[in-house]
Amino acid sequence: MRWITGLFVALVVAGTATLQAQQRESSPDGVSSTQVGGQWIDITYGRPILRGRTGIFGGATDYGAKVNDGAPVWRAGANVSTRLKTAVPLEIGGKRVAPGEYVMLIDLKSPKDWTFILTTQSWVRDFDPNNKVDLYGAYNYTPAKDVTRAPMAVETIPFAIDQLSWGFTDVTPSGGAMRIWWDRTMATVPFKIIK
Repeated sequence: MRWITGLFVALVVAGTATLQAQQRESSPDGVSSTQVGGQWIDITYGRPILRGRTGIFGGATDYGAKVNDGAPVWRAGANVSTRLKTAVPLEIGGKRVAPGEYVMLIDLKSPKDWTFILTTQSWVRDFDPNNKVDLYGAYNYTPAKDVTRAPMAVETIPFAIDQLSWGFTDVTPSGGAMRIWWDRTMATVPFKIIK
């Protein structure tokens, strides 16, 4: 009886794992955080996986088209819009960014020409083809709500990052950098802390 019960449990566990794998159609969520002066800065984003794909950003004639997926700019992640939530005032691209939550986007012009975009445009968690106002990912994006735009330093790295990641680097009380890594690309935008 023990063996039969154990076999049943093993089949249920295996079946559950298979079911979970089949139900996981979207990319997992990710959060990257840093703390400056006791205050938090967070990036919340979807984490797409390469799944064996190469040249994810495209070539000279179609650069950005794959990841933009019909939107005018890239959501800088997967699924819902990538968001920046800051409890401290920042300066990005020479513009003041008040504490609050914003959507982060990237305009992919060429392999070395990326522009970081921070917008106050409202976003929704679920896609609705009838909603022509709110952002889902980067769909419905309008530049009129931009808070700042800043050039990103784009570099080729010597290894492939399988799952997209956002992170904070070189953080000090006066500022730091936000970085995105995916495939063989790393892009960086600096920020300052406004006192």
